[in-house]
Formats: sequence, C-alpha cells, structure tokens
Amino acid sequence: MSIIEKIEAAGASGDLLESTVKHLHAWTQADYLPEWVGASIAELVEQSAWEELNDRFYRELAFGTGGMRGRTIGKVSTSVEQGSLHASGAPAYAAVGTNVLNDFNIVRATIGLYEYVSAYLIGTGCYDRPRFVIAHDVRHFSRHFCLLAASTWNRLGGQALIFDGPRSTPQLSFAVREYGAHCGAVITASHNPPHDNGFKVYFGDGAQVVAPHAEAIVAQVQAVSLEAVPAYLELDLSQIITLGNDADAAYLAVLEAGVLDPEVMAQQAPKVVFSPIHGTGGISSIPALKKLGVEVIEVPEQAVQDGRFPTVQSPNPENAEALKMAMETAEATGASVVLATDPDADRMGVAVRNVAGELQLLTGNQIGTLLAEYRIATLKESGVIPEAGSERAALIKTFVTTPMQEALATAHGIKTVNTLTGFKWIGEKMADYEAEMEAGLLEAEGMALDYDRCDPWTRAELLMEYSTFFVFGGEESYGYLASDRVRDKDANAAVVMFCEMAAYLQAQEMTIPEYLDSLYLEHGYYLESTINIYYEGAAGSEKIAAILASYREDAPAAFGDIEVTGFTDFGRTERVDTDGKPIPAQDFYVLELDNGYSFAVRGSGTEPKIKFYLFGRSEVADAEELESVKAATAAAMESLAAAIEADARQRAER
Repeated sequence: MSIIEKIEAAGASGDLLESTVKHLHAWTQADYLPEWVGASIAELVEQSAWEELNDRFYRELAFGTGGMRGRTIGKVSTSVEQGSLHASGAPAYAAVGTNVLNDFNIVRATIGLYEYVSAYLIGTGCYDRPRFVIAHDVRHFSRHFCLLAASTWNRLGGQALIFDGPRSTPQLSFAVREYGAHCGAVITASHNPPHDNGFKVYFGDGAQVVAPHAEAIVAQVQAVSLEAVPAYLELDLSQIITLGNDADAAYLAVLEAGVLDPEVMAQQAPKVVFSPIHGTGGISSIPALKKLGVEVIEVPEQAVQDGRFPTVQSPNPENAEALKMAMETAEATGASVVLATDPDADRMGVAVRNVAGELQLLTGNQIGTLLAEYRIATLKESGVIPEAGSERAALIKTFVTTPMQEALATAHGIKTVNTLTGFKWIGEKMADYEAEMEAGLLEAEGMALDYDRCDPWTRAELLMEYSTFFVFGGEESYGYLASDRVRDKDANAAVVMFCEMAAYLQAQEMTIPEYLDSLYLEHGYYLESTINIYYEGAAGSEKIAAILASYREDAPAAFGDIEVTGFTDFGRTERVDTDGKPIPAQDFYVLELDNGYSFAVRGSGTEPKIKFYLFGRSEVADAEELESVKAATAAAMESLAAAIEADARQRAER
C-alpha cells in the first residue's frame, strides 16, 4: 500500500480523524514542499503513529489568549526531524504538521499578519512600510523562527527589526512603541515545557492583539495557502535591522524610572538571590538592580541560557521546584529574598524569609497584593494620588485574581477594573485611558503631545486630570505591571518593584510575611487555590470542550453539603466593566457558594488544560486567631477543591 492508501485506511478504521486525513492528503500531495516533509510523514505512517499524526494534523494552529502557541518538537520525533542534533539539543527540523509551531506556520502567520497590517494602515491613510519588531527567547528554534519571520516580512515589502540575541517579552512590548512599529511579535512559549514554542503578536500600542484585530489576523492567516509558503522558507537577512545596546539602555531607563523611592533601595541595599531559570530575565533585571544598589546573588547554573532548562522539571516560577536551587543559594548566603523569572521574563516567582528566619514561597495572588498595597500607599504619600483616593486612579486585575486586591483598592479610595484572563485585556484598558487622555487634553488645551516621551510623573498627572491613571495591574499567574510604558506583564519591572518594597520593609524592620499578615488583619484572610486538569491532543481537546459545555448545560447544584447559590455565564450574560465598557463573550463561568466561597472555570488559552480558580475569605478578629483562621480556611478549601475536581473528571467522561 502507498502512504496515501495507508492514511485512507487508517481514516476508514477510525484510527485517524477525518480532519487529520484531509490535512495529510494536502501535505503528502504537495510536491512544492521540501522532500524531508514527505519523508517525515511517511515514517510516522509506517510506524502506525496514529495518535501522533492526529495530534499534529487534526486542526490548524490558531491564535488564542497568548497568540499562537504549540508543540515544536513532537511526542514522537522522526529520524528525519531529529537529523544530527544541535549542541543545544534541538532537532534539525521542527515537527511537521498543521497543529504544531514550525517553519510553515511561522511563515503563514507572518504573511497573514503582514496582509492585515498593510491593509489596516492603508485604511487609515498611512502608506508607510509596515514596521515589525520581533524578539525571541532561548527556546529550541526561537532564533531561527525570529529570522524566518523577519526575512518573510521584508520579502513582503515591510521593514523588520530584530534584537541581536534573546530578549524578554516586556522589552518587545516596549520596543514596539519606542521604535514606532506597527506591530510586533515575540517567539516564546513562556513557561511551557521545552518542546513548545509560540508566536505572540502585538499591535502598534505595544499590547497583545485583541478584537477586532485578533479575529481579522486569524482570518488572514487562515487564508494563506500552503502553496504560498515555500517561497519564503529560504532566509534573506540582507535588509533586516538589528537592535542592540541602545535598545537595552532605553528599556533599562524605563525600569529605573518606575522606582518610587530610589533612596530607600540605595540606603538599605537589600540582598537578593535572582535566577532567570535559563531564560532572558538576567539581561535586564540584573543591570537594573545593581544600578539601584541591590546586592544581587546569581545562581550560576541557571544563569546559562539553555532551551532545555536542564536544572528544573519546568521553567515555571509558579512551581516550588523551579525555585529550589535559588532557595538553596539563599540559605547558603543568608539572602532574605529569592526572585526567579520564567524564560521570557514576563512572570516572577518569589520566596521570602519569615519572622522565624525560614524561607517561604509566596503565591501569585500574594505577590500582587503586596505590590499593589505598597505602590498605592507610596503614591499617596508622594501626592500623586490624593490621600482620600480618587476614582481617576485604577487597579486593574483579572476576574480570576484574588478579590483581596479589590478590597484594598476600595479601602484606599481607588477603583478596581476586572478583566477577562490574559494581560492583553489589561493592555487594552491602558490604551483606552491613553486615548481618552489625549482627546481630553486636545479639547481642553488645544494641544497634543508625545506621550511616550513624558516622564512617569507627568503621565500620571495627565491621566488623573483627563482620564484614569493606571496604578498597578496583575493576574494570579505571577504577572505584574506598574508602568504603561510597557503593555504586557513585566517580570523585570516586578523584580525591581519587589526589591524596592523589600528595602522599605527592611528599613521598617518588618518581614514581608508580617506585612502581608497586617493586610489580612485589616481586610480579612483571603485564600486562593487552583486546579489544573490536563487533557492533551485531539482527544484531550474534546474532553475540555465537554466539561465547559456541561457547565453551561447542566451547572452543578452543590458540592457535598455546599450549595451553589449563583452561576454567571460570561458567554451568554452581557456584562460591562467598571468603566461601562462591554466585556467580550467567553466560555468562562463564575459560581458562588453558600459558604461565601466562589470559583471560576475556563479553558487555558496557552496549554492543553482546563483551569478552576477557587476563592475563600474568612473574618479575622485579631492577630491571635490569624493562624487558626488560616488553617481552617485551608482545610475547607482543600475539601472543596477535591469535590470540584472529582465532578469535573466525571463530566469529561459523560
């Protein structure tokens, strides 16, 4: 039997999905593709690797919450793909398939993005060459994908700018605005496993794309035929502009300008251990910290950029295991703070010493709460925000981030704006505030200004007068931002912010856990928990969809003796945010329980999993009962989490 006949037979027997067969037909019959593509498919067919072929070909890779993200290296790698392994451990070729991130999907995405941006510019009366800034992290194929996207963009008629090596996601967000680019992208899969990579797209405002751009870009990408791709596979680097030291200096200046009290950092010189977990974090964070007077202790083994992330099971600073080596370094050196960033430096994990001198991990919600409180209080002390607060100052967070942050914002007299999950929605709010400010200034003063050239204090003053001043933004998944010069979560800035807060508390002779406990005594004890249920591949995608559909069709009534008292379907209930702006429909549910707890359910936009976010709160009468309240709340949360997970797994099998 020929390869085509074997594919058809596997489809007829049910081993291959109908969509898989369709895509395999197109790829095996495409004589314009490189020879190794057909050889790789043939090898998988001869091995009867049906599950692998389904995972690779059952659909086309699409843009989600974090752009386009997927496997670059298959679960099963063919001998053709493996080739002679690079010293970095990377195969010769990225995995063949429609549902993986490879050369073909990078080119399709770049062509689609170019077609949309060029048409958009013409529609606005702009006839400049479309300008595209691209950054990349240290993952397998990241540099290659970056060069390929840049080469494709230039061949299409645009102007591509790249960095001279790996750079962080927040620096890319900043660079889009700094260099007047019409769009940008970063090649990264953030904290995902080494076999993944991604293509995260930004628009001219420096934020990840949202509607209507996102949907239109997807449509343009889908309209790019496979036949159009091969013409761009050979690299042409002759016209590419490379960014280096000057670009780094401009971004570092933004990090330094974001410090509210540089004197306390210089005076206290806090000692911290920092690890980039083999990624890009050290490029910007370490120079910024040292310049500000922080004593930085590196973890030598993890300072090495390596896409295999060899010293950790996962390069995710949310996980205790990823901070283990840094915490050991802190114990050896006596450092009081441990900071770690993920490979593209948009997330930060933290461990701190408590009053007993022991290191303890902080959750993403706790870190965000601490930073929000410190920044709001300090901005009040400096007079940027009135002592009584102001509705023109805002804390922005996602719906799945702890409600404790809203409680402290309310206590300070500033508003809270909740968004859907994903920092792109926070970026969108900042763009709205900027546009409103510029319109108000023009109407009141008859003038425009170069907003990006204004210092932070001028920006705050203008926003407070004509719009809304963005004070702080964050999400529970360890992402934070305090400056609208960047429009995505920024772990480099978060590292600097945290060290500033640590220096302040050091001057007050207060540990960071004591500071957190003081907030619990003021606002009540808040505890959050997450459940992640992974379902990989085509079959897994169906299970995730089934769980989400079952919640809409047959919402739970109770979990044991805890009754569900409220159910909000963000896909069918029209909602507006605090500013009166409609919230886009999404398969996202919030359930309220009769014990005062609540939880949210959504499918991940970046990983093959469904996520549950649990929220608990308990009153605290005094400091003496705080520890017992913590224990009781944790026990109740654990029991509830077990019931929710058991119910979800049953729903997946219906």
